[in-house]
Amino acid sequence: MEMKALVWLLLLVGCHGVSPVVHSLKYFYTVSSGVSNFPEFVAVGMVDELQFDYYDSNSQKTELKQSWMDQLTRDEPDYLERNTGLSLNAQLTYKGSIEDLKKRFNQTGSVHMFQRMYGCEWDDEDYTTDGYDQYGYDGEDFIVFDLKTLTWIAPTSNAFFTKQRWDQDRGYKVRQKNYLTKVCVDWLKKHLAYGKSTLQRTERPEVSLLQRRPSSPVVCHATGFYPDTVVVFWRRDGEELYEHVDHGEVLPNHDGTFQVSVDLDLASVPREDWRRYECVVQLKGIEDILTPLDPALVRTNWGKTGLGGDGGVKSDITTPIIIGCVVLLLTAVAVGVFVYKKRNGSHSSSGTTEEQSPAPEAQPLNTNDDLRGGVALQGLDNLGSRRAALWILLCAQAEELHHPAVASTQGVHRQRRPRAQPLVVVVLVEAVSVGLVWGGAKQRRETGDV
Repeated sequence: MEMKALVWLLLLVGCHGVSPVVHSLKYFYTVSSGVSNFPEFVAVGMVDELQFDYYDSNSQKTELKQSWMDQLTRDEPDYLERNTGLSLNAQLTYKGSIEDLKKRFNQTGSVHMFQRMYGCEWDDEDYTTDGYDQYGYDGEDFIVFDLKTLTWIAPTSNAFFTKQRWDQDRGYKVRQKNYLTKVCVDWLKKHLAYGKSTLQRTERPEVSLLQRRPSSPVVCHATGFYPDTVVVFWRRDGEELYEHVDHGEVLPNHDGTFQVSVDLDLASVPREDWRRYECVVQLKGIEDILTPLDPALVRTNWGKTGLGGDGGVKSDITTPIIIGCVVLLLTAVAVGVFVYKKRNGSHSSSGTTEEQSPAPEAQPLNTNDDLRGGVALQGLDNLGSRRAALWILLCAQAEELHHPAVASTQGVHRQRRPRAQPLVVVVLVEAVSVGLVWGGAKQRRETGDV
């Protein structure tokens, strides 16, 4: 009996269950100063990582980004007006907040950015919820709300003064807990209901086996799936492998679907033993996809063309993709250098704020404190990174390009669907970062600064 129990336990540990779907509703606010030709404030709302509305200080109105939001506004006629009002209030509050921070830290000129992200999550299987509310300043985490202890956490000593003041306002903390755990969750469920055909759909992944060089790991690449709660792993003789396996992150595609890769190092495995291996892809709502490690199915880029999973011949597209990425990278680096020189050549401090129209579920944080108030802007990046700041600026810029009559400047507004290309934008953001660093180093060499 003990042996049977042990075997049963091992089977349970080794078995994969399809991950439950955890839905999310987030808002992002961004206000900046010292950046010309950008909105002072931008706010964005996201549900399940899909943008559904947008607001900036140039247009001063909420713009819907999904067709299913039209029905919601018909059922709630005051939605747009109410959210525009909340966003305008946040715009005014955060503009004062960033100026207060600059004074506190004795900062003048240059580029500064203050951001907030808040929202909630809901598990559609066990019905558990979670919430978060965090602020960032100049690309670093500034202060974070602990929902369990109802206290503010200051990752940096610069935020200790703010923590002391906010911790004293117990009434606000209780209201914020109610919003994050109840009001926000109710609105999340409402968005899921209106956008069911989009947000609760299931799209089957396409699975390919890839190998860059004969000595490289074999990559099991799944793409085009939705939602993002996919499980991908390698098996040998029916048993899951844990060694020599490298799991990649789930990444967004331009069309709102996702992709992921899992590498398998076969350096010590004879090719004749490859057929003992298979890649397994699991997604809720569909049968497991099993792809045997057949050399004939492996697509390579060293002069051979493998067969696709459907038996058709698929030509190798790695080279053109690499060429395209290099062109994008070089262009973005040039943009980074240009932005750096332009920024350092100007001593003006024009403000730029990025905030989304607060949805009806978003509460205005009315307070006299220096940093509180306003709507949150949701994004794909972490508040604690410089990439988030560049991402928001790119988003706002794209919005202006799409609506030239709204603002007199050009920009790049962040949008997952249908115009935005998240993976390309991520490359651009990283490259612009490189350009900024390279531009600064070049200028220091030219001026003799150390």
